[in-house]
Amino acid sequence: MAEPNFQVVKITTEETYALRTAVLRADTPTSDPKYAEDSKHGTVHLGIFDENKNLIATSTWVINQWQEDPSAIAIQLRGMAVATSYQKSGLGKLLLDSGITHAKTLNAKYVWAKARDSALHFYLRNDFISVGDGFTEGVTQMPHHLVVRKVQA
Repeated sequence: MAEPNFQVVKITTEETYALRTAVLRADTPTSDPKYAEDSKHGTVHLGIFDENKNLIATSTWVINQWQEDPSAIAIQLRGMAVATSYQKSGLGKLLLDSGITHAKTLNAKYVWAKARDSALHFYLRNDFISVGDGFTEGVTQMPHHLVVRKVQA
């Protein structure tokens, strides 16, 4: 479990790039860590720093409709990355819980993501459901599934 002194804070887009590149672009055809939605109105980047002020976990939360209920407010989780040495320590859950809280403050009905198959069990353990068939994501060329979690009735 994550140590209690780790705190989730809002960070800048630029602060996400190095960790996104290291974790999410390893073994992929691209090293570009940027997303079109990074500067979209309402996008929030969350991060966790270690005691040496190094970013060790990050996630991006974008207001983006859910395909199955386009009239509802929905938040897309993008760029969830935890430094390799901290994976399976609870930091991903800390980020997720903070992002869900953020989504609720916006009265979002859903949080959804394109989950890498290698991380699918993380999402399923955290009350997401997998929707539809798997697919190969275009940028990373890795297998993914859409996942969604209802956060408001």
